[in-house]
Amino acid sequence: MQTTTQSTENSQSLRGEALGVLASLTGAENPQFHKGQYEAIETLVQGRRRALVVQRTGWGKSAVYFIATLLLRRRGAGPTLLVSPLLSLMRDQVSAAARAGVRAVAINSANAHEWDAARESLARDEVDVLLVSPERLNNPRFRDEQLPDLLNRIGMLVVDEAHCISDWGHDFRPDYRRIAELIERLPQDLPVLATTATANARVVTDIEEQLGGSSVVTIRGSLARASLRLGVLNLPNSKDRLAWLLSHIAELNGSGIIYTLTVSAAEDTARLLRDAGHNVRAYTGRTDTDEREESERMLKDNELKALVATSALGMGFDKPDLGFVVHLGAPSSPVAYYQQVGRAGRGTDRADVLLLPGREDQEIWHYFATASMPDEERAQAVLAALSDVPLSTPALEARVNIRRTPLELLLKVLDVDGAVHRVQGGWVSTGQPWRYDAERYDRIRQARVNEQNSMIEYQRTGECRMATLQRDLDDGTASPCGRCDRCTEPWYPSGVSGEAVSAAASSLDRVSVEIESRRQWPTGADQLGVLLDGSPVRGKIKPERQLEPGRAIARLTDLGWGNTLRELFAPGVPDAPVSEALLGACVRVLAEWGWRERPVAIVSVPSRSRPQLVTSVAAGLARVGKLPYLGQLSLVGEGPRGSSGGNIAYRLAGVWGSLAVGADLAGAIADVGAGPILLVDDRVDSRWTITVAGGLLRDAGASAVLPFALAVTA
Repeated sequence: MQTTTQSTENSQSLRGEALGVLASLTGAENPQFHKGQYEAIETLVQGRRRALVVQRTGWGKSAVYFIATLLLRRRGAGPTLLVSPLLSLMRDQVSAAARAGVRAVAINSANAHEWDAARESLARDEVDVLLVSPERLNNPRFRDEQLPDLLNRIGMLVVDEAHCISDWGHDFRPDYRRIAELIERLPQDLPVLATTATANARVVTDIEEQLGGSSVVTIRGSLARASLRLGVLNLPNSKDRLAWLLSHIAELNGSGIIYTLTVSAAEDTARLLRDAGHNVRAYTGRTDTDEREESERMLKDNELKALVATSALGMGFDKPDLGFVVHLGAPSSPVAYYQQVGRAGRGTDRADVLLLPGREDQEIWHYFATASMPDEERAQAVLAALSDVPLSTPALEARVNIRRTPLELLLKVLDVDGAVHRVQGGWVSTGQPWRYDAERYDRIRQARVNEQNSMIEYQRTGECRMATLQRDLDDGTASPCGRCDRCTEPWYPSGVSGEAVSAAASSLDRVSVEIESRRQWPTGADQLGVLLDGSPVRGKIKPERQLEPGRAIARLTDLGWGNTLRELFAPGVPDAPVSEALLGACVRVLAEWGWRERPVAIVSVPSRSRPQLVTSVAAGLARVGKLPYLGQLSLVGEGPRGSSGGNIAYRLAGVWGSLAVGADLAGAIADVGAGPILLVDDRVDSRWTITVAGGLLRDAGASAVLPFALAVTA
């Protein structure tokens, strides 16, 4: 057994060695660890224990695991396995590792061409850190063929952004829950490190339990960010918020990030700012990988004033001199907000952080709060459809009425719960009993509501903004920052120029989004009884039944007309004829359409919920365009079945056979002669209603069908 003197000498020797690595990492002649950094390294390298580090963004959590990795490697340990949640984060981590002299490689969905080289480097023991996504842990080939050998070799496991482990974390991801199972398979003396900057006491406790309970060493520091100057500016509407940006973006310090809550808002805002001469780009979940990488590089090199981003640009994006973060709309919790504003001021003395909340924020919060929660009825439907014969996700989609993205999320939850298993070729049932934990999900839902209320309180508080955020993360060191708009006077201008207001209003008043026409029948539709001329539908839709690309005024998520349309389609709003303003927007869409051939007549889709609205739009467009309104298609039986939210095969089956071209309408189509028909509906979601209706019109003699709707739901 070591004596106290020997232990002290070993610790001093380790500190000296760690400082040497830190000097190489930072290039400093006399480097010093931040409080808690060396303690974490010592826990991992000398104590060979499990540690949780909760420290503010920019504190140096990556330095802990890079230094610990090199020290463990010198002692004969194998490579570190680092579980990292985002591709952008992985890219930054690989670059940072190279600067530190750490040989790091990543295996993820964006670099499949590099996988073989990475495996060969691992086999030659030329890799110090292997980065993988949590989803990779359940890839059948990686999980069954490569992970067992890797777990026998690794010298340390690192879980970055570990709040994702927890149901209670603001960015919970089901695949992260597998890590608890992974940890159970590891020897007790294999070092494990979990790191995060965004964990309140409830999340910390949850992570500690998953890491091993009372044996975990938790190192938690103050989350105060001395460089951040926080503020909240309440403006009446989207127009004023955009006008504020137009008026003042040039005055914001350096380059930064403008966060929005939806993809549409990011794209609209970026377009407006570019039209005004500002060098910005949109960065969303719809942005392809190459463009994301280029945009990240341009922002880091200060070639852009800003990225206008959704939460797709969040964890791990590392630009030490990022000068500002502005939010157009508030995230749903102070924890998520702290994580995003933490991108700013990591290596500077001052960075400005401004929140411009919107009245639509709470509607968006509600959608995202419920989207990740499993539904018992849907879960049981999935379990009933699975057996010991693998089913691919598309094949399963044809058996359960769940859209692809929520279906994949539900499968992950059921997989982590042990009820299903992913194998080569798809998913199988494990046969294990599964119980819907209603109490647990109710607690999580209530926690989400509490977080939303806290975010509202952050906006309204008369106390220090930074201290309020710290308290929401259960940081006991909270004290007034002396810099925010509550500790001092508002540091930001509140006025906007008339020219900016006009430009914003003009941008928000833009109309017309494309309705992409369906070209392919959905997989599994034939199994749901969708037959055409007695044969099941498969593959491509025949050209003679296809529609032309259509148009709508706006998406429901758009900033401008989207607000008007959301109010129009809100639950409980009674049916009524179209307003003159909305009809005027419809006319503008048609005037800007640029179709190859002008329609010769108008037909509408029958609506059970808004018959006055749809009929008045069709009749109004006919009147203005001096076109004949031929009436509407007929409902067969009760008409289309189902509601928004189901998958496309079920949506098609719900419409199929429910519409018809009546004799009077068929005669009217014949009377107007050859030419396109404008098909009017209130809104489109899956696009199968207009596709089926348009196909019937083509069968009735229309040479082409031009779909038109007030709104696109997504």
